[in-house]
Amino acid sequence: MSLPRRGRGSRLAGCRVAGTSVPRATALSPQRAGRGAQSVSHAQRLTRRRHCSQQVPPEPEPQADFRSGKWLYERAGGDVRDSRQALRAGMGSKYRICGREDVVIPCASDNDSGSMDLQLSNIEDIKKRPSSIELTDSDISDFPGLLQDPLADSFTSLTHPGPLGEALVDRLIHSIEEGLHGDLKDEHAKLIFLRSLSSLSQSLPYDETTESFIHSHMEDIVRVLSVLVQEESLHSLFSPVRQEIFVLIAGLSYQDVHLLCGSEDQADLFSLITRSLITLPSTRTLLQLKEVMPSRPYSLESLYRQTFQAFSEMLQSLVVKDPHLENLDAIFKHMDPWLQSVVDHERERATASMAQVLKCLSRHLSLKLPLQFQRLGHLVAMMALLCGDPLKEVAEEAAEGTHHLLHVTLRLKYITHDKKNHQDLKNALKKCRGLLELYSIKQFYNCPFKIAQVFEVFLNASELCQFVMTTLDGLNTQKHPCTQQSAGELLITLVKSAESRFEKVPEIMGVICARLSTISQPRVRQQIIRTVSLFISRPKYTDTVLSHLLCHPVPYDRHLAELWRNLEVELPSTTWILWRLLRKLQKYHNLPAQEKMAYMAVAATNALYEVFVGNRLRAATFRLLPQLLMTLLVQVHHSIGLRMSDVAIPSGLYTGREMSSEVTPLCLALQATKTLLLRTLCWQEFYTIERNRGWSLLGGSDCHLQGVFLLANTLLERNHLLAHKVMYLLVPLLHRGNDKHQLTAAGFFVELLQSPVAKRLPGVYSMARLREWLHCGNDLFRILALRGLHNLVRHQEMESRRVLGICATFLKWKLPPEVYCKNPWCIRPTEVGTICRFFGKKCKGKINILAQTLMYSKDAKLPIRRTAVLFVGLFAKYMDRSELQLQGTGWIEDDLRILLHDPEPSLRMIASQALFQVQRMRTEPESEQTVCWLRKRMGCHPA
Repeated sequence: MSLPRRGRGSRLAGCRVAGTSVPRATALSPQRAGRGAQSVSHAQRLTRRRHCSQQVPPEPEPQADFRSGKWLYERAGGDVRDSRQALRAGMGSKYRICGREDVVIPCASDNDSGSMDLQLSNIEDIKKRPSSIELTDSDISDFPGLLQDPLADSFTSLTHPGPLGEALVDRLIHSIEEGLHGDLKDEHAKLIFLRSLSSLSQSLPYDETTESFIHSHMEDIVRVLSVLVQEESLHSLFSPVRQEIFVLIAGLSYQDVHLLCGSEDQADLFSLITRSLITLPSTRTLLQLKEVMPSRPYSLESLYRQTFQAFSEMLQSLVVKDPHLENLDAIFKHMDPWLQSVVDHERERATASMAQVLKCLSRHLSLKLPLQFQRLGHLVAMMALLCGDPLKEVAEEAAEGTHHLLHVTLRLKYITHDKKNHQDLKNALKKCRGLLELYSIKQFYNCPFKIAQVFEVFLNASELCQFVMTTLDGLNTQKHPCTQQSAGELLITLVKSAESRFEKVPEIMGVICARLSTISQPRVRQQIIRTVSLFISRPKYTDTVLSHLLCHPVPYDRHLAELWRNLEVELPSTTWILWRLLRKLQKYHNLPAQEKMAYMAVAATNALYEVFVGNRLRAATFRLLPQLLMTLLVQVHHSIGLRMSDVAIPSGLYTGREMSSEVTPLCLALQATKTLLLRTLCWQEFYTIERNRGWSLLGGSDCHLQGVFLLANTLLERNHLLAHKVMYLLVPLLHRGNDKHQLTAAGFFVELLQSPVAKRLPGVYSMARLREWLHCGNDLFRILALRGLHNLVRHQEMESRRVLGICATFLKWKLPPEVYCKNPWCIRPTEVGTICRFFGKKCKGKINILAQTLMYSKDAKLPIRRTAVLFVGLFAKYMDRSELQLQGTGWIEDDLRILLHDPEPSLRMIASQALFQVQRMRTEPESEQTVCWLRKRMGCHPA
């Protein structure tokens, strides 16, 4: 039984079942509707003509140069405007699918300005009006196409042919069912099926049976259409089946039955349909086919144009009544790959199709919240990139599409903006007007970066990130080999103007690093580096960018190395960037020793090396040289004996890339240290260390501290200013970090205590620190403490009693009180003798004490020279004969003989006595010495 029907009535007398005859495919030009008149879609007109008794007259063949896109129509009594309606499929932008006066858009009114200049004259009028505090609709409507009446009610007034008869509906359903369950092998059967379904769809508003049948057979209809599309060869230009499919889908869309949006099968059908049209041969191929193929009952060019026109209107039918922009999202999803095609005519067709969809939206946008379209930034970026396309036709189509997209964006933002705060939107509109006034329209659409300046004021943070990501995709040489320059300018402009609103910086950095290897143009690569520089120079993003850049295999490839070496930032930012990179490395030196070294420490070391090799951060490198030098030395200590297998490498980092066995954490740390010295002009220091095998010492497990001593002494000798800076830097670092950190810092510190500047250090930072290390459980720290005390003894202003006191405590000595006497020794020889006797009894290696004392005999100050010589003479009596024989006394006697000629008489006298005593110790037999000692003990005197 048939289902009950709404509005039963007879079909128009002249109607007959589709399929009784297949009309010839003709090039049809829709007439332009007058103002206020009801408009009928092209798909509906085609359907009516096919299913009415009126015979469609064949249209005269166009006299055309198809290659140049010039079409001349000779229609008797036809409107001259029809000649402007040449549909373009691979033709110049000058001859669009629809002329600017005649647009194939359902219910499109004639009052659309359609001008690409955004009616700047209107903006000028707005500028002259007094500003208002409150935002009103009039502020938005100043931009053409913004607040037009919604289209929802206009479709209800379309003139439908009326309900079909019951018998006719049954015959159509029967014909369709045969097509759904049978074989549609020839063109005639396919056309009967498609046109029967189109005819039946006209009865949807009136007939419940029709509605029930179509909705219950949606899956079958989608399946059959998919088969029909796949059976159409990509080079099949001689069948109207493809066109009929587009007309059918458009007609159903006007009845709110969408075959292309919804299920996965419908999405696949959408993809098939798009591919079948976009990949049709170019116009050049079409001309060649026309020459070799036999004559057809219809014009090949007309069918070609008509098919593309039907496809364009099919897309528009999906969005014309879509209040949430869901279908626009689907259209853009399927068009996106073709907008980036490397084939010119494919990219041109996709761009022209999107331009028509956006034009339709700009006229008939009727939105309801919540909106589902989430890729506005992606769409804006893609259209902006296409505006810079090297193919003129693509650029012009993209320009018109961008014009309409701006209208859509303004209306979209007007609907979705916070109604409580109108001022933000008013300011955005004001900025938009100002920018448009600065540029002529030709400049605006030929320069994508200017488009970015206009759209940036309306896009939110998420949309801006989409904009950047799409622009970065446009830099891929495999997709846009000729638009890299435009994409680079677009990217840098957007980041400069809106960097503070980005949310997905890690994702953006990921795309940048992935694209670096595919970009060959040096200027574009430089723009990419400038983009990274802008992000990294902002404190908000510095750590984020650094963390992302460091998560790459070491040593860095040439592309990432180039990025590190050429960062372009201002001086304050360079210091900040280098400091943050330094801190990331120091962070791991403060952690306790772990089983494996952190990969971030190795990556940061390699990054510092690349920065030093480059010349961009040189000033910051000089400024942070002490910190950099010590941090790298500590990293060297941590890296001794490690291989990359001893590093905690993140999983998947080296996927597809073989790790070199020659790369070790130690070699990376050493090369960074060497490069640091060379970059900061420490040439002499570098070669001194190299000449004395200092790099091998630094990298040795048992001799690392010797390498540290060598470097410290070299700095004291060659670059005392840097040595002093390092010394003051080390004071707060001595109690930080793990054992290796503290040990390297302590080794450098104690060696720098030789410097005269060390006397300025408060005791709490020198003496107290050394005293603490003397009682440390680590023998290396105890050795360093003694070495530091030895160096401190040289500074008399510090005259040395405190050092001796620390040493005595460490050796468990109880020094005689005479040691602490403040009077000069030269006037109290008895007390000096007591001190010498004490050291003679307690100390071993007296010859070393004598040698150290002689160093002070060359001091510039007379009191010090005199005291040193006095001590040598008195202490020589307690020397072991075996020591003197082993070491010899010639070097002692030579120093004392020089002092015999000193201008000071007192010093000459003391030096003479000391020389006599040393000579006596050398010549006097050991037994006689013992007898003399015993006599003195017994109070006897020699005869």
